[in-house]
Amino acid sequence: MSGEKIFGKMGDLKVGKYVIVDEHPCRIVSMDKSKPGKHGAAKINVVAISLLDHSKKSLMKSSDSDCEIPIAVRRRAQIVSVAGKSAQLMDLESFETFEVTIPEDLSEEMDAGKEIQYMDVMGHRLLTQVFN
Repeated sequence: MSGEKIFGKMGDLKVGKYVIVDEHPCRIVSMDKSKPGKHGAAKINVVAISLLDHSKKSLMKSSDSDCEIPIAVRRRAQIVSVAGKSAQLMDLESFETFEVTIPEDLSEEMDAGKEIQYMDVMGHRLLTQVFN
């Protein structure tokens, strides 16, 4: 299911939801909607932060245009080991083990044996929360 995306309308997007900008899955941080002009539809300007490299992205289209929305699946895993800036995790449903890079904001909480939530989006696994 990872790697999949669906199509939606620009007018249906909301702050906090996800959208694909320049082939990056992004979380929307702000939106501005202009009034429709004499000969066209309203334009929507979306500012989003990439989930992959945390860069700022923007997208501007008319409100009735199509946009790509990533399918993000949240899952739980157990931390098997931590070595430097990477951790080995075991998915709690499939028992698959895999390595991920530890984001700086979670590096203090990463200890073997703890449960963690991760997001599988467009073929990337991103750590989101550590449970104590």
